[in-house]
Amino acid sequence: METPSPAAARGRALWALLLAALGSAAGQPLGGESACTARPLATYSITFTGKWSQTAFPKQYPLFRPPAQWSSLLGAAHSSDYSMWRKNQYVSNGLRDFAERGEAWALMKEIEAAGEKLQSVHGVFSAPAVPSGTGQTATELEAHSRHSLVSFVVRIVPSPDWFVGVDSLDLCDGDHWLEQVAMDLYPYDAGTDSGFTFSSPNFATIPQDTVTEITSSSPSHPANSFYYPRLKSLPPIARVTLVQLRQSPRALVPPAPDLVGRGNEITDSLPVPETPLDCEVSLWSSWGLCGGPCGKLGARSRTRYVLVQPANHGAPCPKLEEEAECVPDNCI
Repeated sequence: METPSPAAARGRALWALLLAALGSAAGQPLGGESACTARPLATYSITFTGKWSQTAFPKQYPLFRPPAQWSSLLGAAHSSDYSMWRKNQYVSNGLRDFAERGEAWALMKEIEAAGEKLQSVHGVFSAPAVPSGTGQTATELEAHSRHSLVSFVVRIVPSPDWFVGVDSLDLCDGDHWLEQVAMDLYPYDAGTDSGFTFSSPNFATIPQDTVTEITSSSPSHPANSFYYPRLKSLPPIARVTLVQLRQSPRALVPPAPDLVGRGNEITDSLPVPETPLDCEVSLWSSWGLCGGPCGKLGARSRTRYVLVQPANHGAPCPKLEEEAECVPDNCI
């Protein structure tokens, strides 16, 4: 048997070292994240609580056809190779369908494809829809040490393409799983529909825009349903709480902290913020005819009407009728 030369042996050793380094790098998370060295699996309860009340969000609050409510919750436990949605980036076709119409099929297929091709998704989870703005829904999810990130979306109903959610929340902190995580949620615009109000008709955004957070001043248009120029920031429209379960995977979901459940309705121990809503009125109408006796000044009037009634100690409505002196055109 031929004895390999020292140069060939060194070459094989370097090749093996290179392969080992590549294999190690492939198993590391992207973006400079620290690797999770906790035990492989962790089970969490996830509780979504809607805080979309007429007191907190009085402007154009939907009361019927349909009333304020939340779609089903759809999420995934995944690695950093996968992204369900991200601020300032374009949404996928599946997330567009979900944000605009609440249709989850295409988004489910995208998540499934990512799991098969990239091995980047550990599991999908969902929770039932909430038929009111202040309801609660819950489910369970399983995270893996190589898939410790959690993302989910819930559609705001009704709305053009607005949603709330979490993007790549890491449940692992080095060598251990987080016991509990609670986050306030705020509305986002998917960038696929240009409607300004909850009940706006379908009006596609062309070209498509990126995901943006909706604030009290952006979009800066008085017609926008979340436009509250007196506020520095919107109150949270929802909240999510994740709690690690110590029992078996099918254990009952524990109640979220500070909440007392009543079926699908909730009573929050924290006071509901009262968002002031100022009165809004229309432009003045044209002046009416000038009436009065001959040889004397007459009077004419104009009117306007209320567009938005004030609420929660907002600015009251100004006068709706105004009179002015005039010279009669056809005196009596």
